[in-house]
Amino acid sequence: MKKHPRFAVVGHPNKGKSSIVSALAMDDSVQISDMPGTTQKQRSFPLKVDGKVLYELIDTPGFQRPRQVLEWLQKEKVSAEKREERIRLFINKYENDERFNDEIELLKPIVEGAGIIYIVDASKPYGQEYETEMEILRYTGQPSMALINHIEEADYALEWKRVLGQYFKMVRTFNPMSVNLENHISILESMAQLKEEWIRPVKEAIELFESYHKQMLEKSCEVISHLIYDALSYKERLSLKNEEVQESEKEEIEQKYQASLRQLERRSQKKIEEIWNHKNLEKTQNILAFEEIDLFSKEAASVFGLTRQELVVTGATSAAIAGAGIDLLFMGHTLLLGGAIGGLVGGVGAYFSFDKLSEIKLLGQKVGKHYLQMGPMQNRNFPYILLGRALYHLFIIMHRSHALRSAVELDEGQAFKVEWLNDALKKDLERYHQLFRKEIVVEGEKLTEYARVVQSAIGNIDNKVLNILN
Repeated sequence: MKKHPRFAVVGHPNKGKSSIVSALAMDDSVQISDMPGTTQKQRSFPLKVDGKVLYELIDTPGFQRPRQVLEWLQKEKVSAEKREERIRLFINKYENDERFNDEIELLKPIVEGAGIIYIVDASKPYGQEYETEMEILRYTGQPSMALINHIEEADYALEWKRVLGQYFKMVRTFNPMSVNLENHISILESMAQLKEEWIRPVKEAIELFESYHKQMLEKSCEVISHLIYDALSYKERLSLKNEEVQESEKEEIEQKYQASLRQLERRSQKKIEEIWNHKNLEKTQNILAFEEIDLFSKEAASVFGLTRQELVVTGATSAAIAGAGIDLLFMGHTLLLGGAIGGLVGGVGAYFSFDKLSEIKLLGQKVGKHYLQMGPMQNRNFPYILLGRALYHLFIIMHRSHALRSAVELDEGQAFKVEWLNDALKKDLERYHQLFRKEIVVEGEKLTEYARVVQSAIGNIDNKVLNILN
């Protein structure tokens, strides 16, 4: 037997075997379908942490002809110690017989040393045919436990528990669609009790699994840290064709800037989904809507490039007059920021060279002839909107079972119903946001520090978000 524990997940067709494998192996590549017979071959799904296999789950086909199999096994009366040998004889005799393909596939890993996890659906009543399956599994002599799944609302769990207790050492209830860290570990602890040799490796697996969960959370916060920094510090540039700035060029750079920030968010979400092993996730989500957060308001308004002549006029007149002139020139597009521009340019002087003046920065924009630039982001509300969306997405992903196959619907509006941003936290975050806006490279320890601040916020919102989700 391999050093790590192995478990064959077996049972009647369409009782949730593949869903349970997917949830416990944290693997969304397991094929799941409502159609019976979806699983036709045994397939192994190991749960790995840092390259080490904690345990291995084997998805198997459902029983198809259990009565015929049991009849063959009981043709010859043998003592208990010979029953496993009888199972091996059946496998050897019918290995190439298509009639018993499913039974052969599910029995093979068991005779090779895998423990048994037998799955039943408690929303369906117990029937005599299940006893036949359990009797075959008892022939193998392997340690076994039963998991009671609830696929629909009807509940025959008490009836099932009375029956299963006669065949299995342990009986547990498990919903693969809403698994969390606590009940995942509870199932692992039950697995450890099936065989003395498994107690130590499963205990080690639990410790590694808890550490792995913490590690995934830390990595996710690091990804969010980079997202906020990259978004706040991002600059979009557009080369100008002429000295006169065209309205189409203003619209183009605005659209590119917004698209780039949305792309940063999408990449961040994809990384977090991969960290939590949701590699095949489908989701629906509203795009980051800049208009709703007043991104291009007074604080974040775009000041598009000025011609040399306009700069001379600006510098030769008073700040107020120059400001009014610029506002008229752009027909209100500067959102009455002309006075500020006039004061800045007037203070520098009208006779500075054009290139010198092109380096003057105002509200995250540059005044210049050769290109338009948007960014770094100056809207003070933006990082909190982006952070709120990121944390909401993280909670959806970290609490989502790998057995679910429906598209996840991300309603970022739900995130803002959670009061997670207290004054102390906002003060800590704002300190970093101001740093990120500066046109300097921020990396290493500062981003790690910010990630820790982000992680500290999680304790404020965990239960509140889960209440919304439920």
